[in-house]
Amino acid sequence: VQLQASGGGLVQAGGSLSLSCAASGSGFSMGWYRQAPGKRRELVAAIKRGGTTNYADSVKGRFTISRDNAKNTVYLRMDSLKPEDTAVYYCAADRSSTPFPNDYWGQGTQVTVSS
Repeated sequence: VQLQASGGGLVQAGGSLSLSCAASGSGFSMGWYRQAPGKRRELVAAIKRGGTTNYADSVKGRFTISRDNAKNTVYLRMDSLKPEDTAVYYCAADRSSTPFPNDYWGQGTQVTVSS
């Protein structure tokens, strides 16, 4: 299984960015994790095959995860970005119905939020 992530970049605080991740297969739980320098990787948001979502408390109300099953693609819309959102963001997929997908990983994409 291959995951191809895109999006990310540099934005000012309060701005928005979108990430997308296309999977080479279908039927996965999918999600986004992030890892800031010196910190461990943490779940940002995940979405099961049926659409059930879960979010880290730190992004609730600001980030939205969605998926297009026909395209085997998951999206992460990030609004009201803060400097503390700066991290490398990783797409993940899982064959199980899980709120913490982690069977497969995409390459990371950098998100930098300037103050």
